Amino acid sequence: MPDAVLYDYWRSTAAWRVRIALNLAGIDWVSRPVDLVAGDQRATAHLARSAQGLVPVLDIDGIRLTQSLVIIDYLEATGRLSLTPADPAQAARARAVAMTIACDIHPVCNLRVAAHAATLTADPDTRAAWMRHFIRPGLEAVETLLHPTGPFAMGDALTLADLCITPQLYNAARWGVPTDDLPRLTRAAAHCAALDAFVRADAAAMQLTTP
Repeated sequence: MPDAVLYDYWRSTAAWRVRIALNLAGIDWVSRPVDLVAGDQRATAHLARSAQGLVPVLDIDGIRLTQSLVIIDYLEATGRLSLTPADPAQAARARAVAMTIACDIHPVCNLRVAAHAATLTADPDTRAAWMRHFIRPGLEAVETLLHPTGPFAMGDALTLADLCITPQLYNAARWGVPTDDLPRLTRAAAHCAALDAFVRADAAAMQLTTP
């Protein structure tokens, strides 16, 4: 039996953060796909796991957890991860990056939010325009918070910020948001892309292994 069960969707940036964290922690986990496009998140079985009808949901240690940052915090609090800089100022900056992405950019670019926005206009490009409108300014703000030379988002060590940046840059590329002129972001993401925990959590890898 696996140590943890993750209810996720391969393209969900929130679930992606948790996949990276589980891999970094060396936890034996299994994915239980929740197809957001097909509407699986509204099924009674999933609503029993998450009253919001969202992913990720993690079953671990006999408990059930929701919200990606909460899950990652739990893994750190239980000694499985070490993603918080020892310096309080650096820890605060890493948290600011994570929350800018997870609490500011991500919610307005959630699939159900963008889908609703698209119903308010007859323009077929509404959804993509909505995504671009919010993602680019958010990433510009994140860029200013990152270490000037890297290699990781906060400098020499991997932090929570890196786990949030990689999935968000995937989403930016998906919706045609340019990021080549954001060197700190792209450098950190490129460095993480070579790490096994990130490779195995990648959306493309998950799509191939999802039934």
